[in-house]
Amino acid sequence: MAKIKNLGVLTSGGDAPGMNAAIRAVTRAAIFNNIEVFGIRRGYEGMIDGDIEKLESKDVSGIIQKGGTMLKTARSARFRTPEGRKQAYENLEKFGIDALVVIGGDGSFTGASILSQEYNIPIIGIPGTIDNDLYGTDYTIGYDTCLNTVIEAVDKIRDTASSHNRIFFIEVMGRDAGFVALESGIATGAEVIMIPEVKNQMVELREFLSQRAKSNKSSIIICAEGDDEGNAYEIAKKVESEFPQFDIRVTILGHIQRGGSPSSYDRVSASRMGVAAVEALLDDQKSIMVGLSNGQIVHVPLNKTVKMHKGVPKSLLDVAHILAI
Repeated sequence: MAKIKNLGVLTSGGDAPGMNAAIRAVTRAAIFNNIEVFGIRRGYEGMIDGDIEKLESKDVSGIIQKGGTMLKTARSARFRTPEGRKQAYENLEKFGIDALVVIGGDGSFTGASILSQEYNIPIIGIPGTIDNDLYGTDYTIGYDTCLNTVIEAVDKIRDTASSHNRIFFIEVMGRDAGFVALESGIATGAEVIMIPEVKNQMVELREFLSQRAKSNKSSIIICAEGDDEGNAYEIAKKVESEFPQFDIRVTILGHIQRGGSPSSYDRVSASRMGVAAVEALLDDQKSIMVGLSNGQIVHVPLNKTVKMHKGVPKSLLDVAHILAI
């Protein structure tokens, strides 16, 4: 493969704390290796519109502690079409960009894989999503900060729940994956954890509530937004109809889970993966994601990251079950 001269970097999909740390690492690692860097704003949408600017080391100074993404992000329906991708590639050519680093989740990697195949451009993915649901990596950028945000919020809600002997249904992000709900539920001592990977959980919930009726203690029930029983409001409504004696409240944590200053773990891990992404390109790698497995950098084919399913660890499910007595 010809030597890379100009590298493009973008963030795509949902924002995640630590994305700025990854942008900073990619930019400075590329410059360290005498590669010019171009920031592509608004993800694939900005690539189609030619919203591209050269980045210097000073441009990424003072961003490692900031949440969100300095390059902005967007979802692009146009990029799903051959015409949109053609326009995007022509803009890359106009700026002389001969390789890409894409920071995002499975939707972002799907687009990256298709673009790489159609135009034979080297692309490296960095996993950036608070859901932690990408196959091939133990950890995705933003997950640790998200967990800490959820834990802080639930701890505060627990104080009110205890004061009034209330049952709180707390909904966290996770439309297709229950990693956030499961780990935050264990960390906060939630009495019940409801995730999309486990079916028919209303049976377990009813059993718990029947026992709880005898003690009249406060309870925290963590619900992933994608649970097959419905969202937190829908589940709470079912419970209210069956257990009218309970004082029930619902809290949707929503987008506060995405924001905030990234944790130390997110900053360091994002920095490691950003440097690893540039090193992978220098090593003639193409269409791979850099991830972390057992604390070590790994390379995973992009098509595997979007085709393979990452399940929640059974060991954590067992822990949650044991501690729920």
